[in-house]
Amino acid sequence: MATKTPYERRVARVRDAVRAHSELDDAAATALAVHVLHSLDTIPEKIR
Repeated sequence: MATKTPYERRVARVRDAVRAHSELDDAAATALAVHVLHSLDTIPEKIR
């Protein structure tokens, strides 16, 4: 098994939170997690 990158761990954490609070399947929750992280990562540091 390959070591997960920090990004992969972040995606998994968001995916798990989405799955815990919705009826999305794993693939949809993962896709949403990627979009959420991209959005958060593009917010300027001063605003975060």
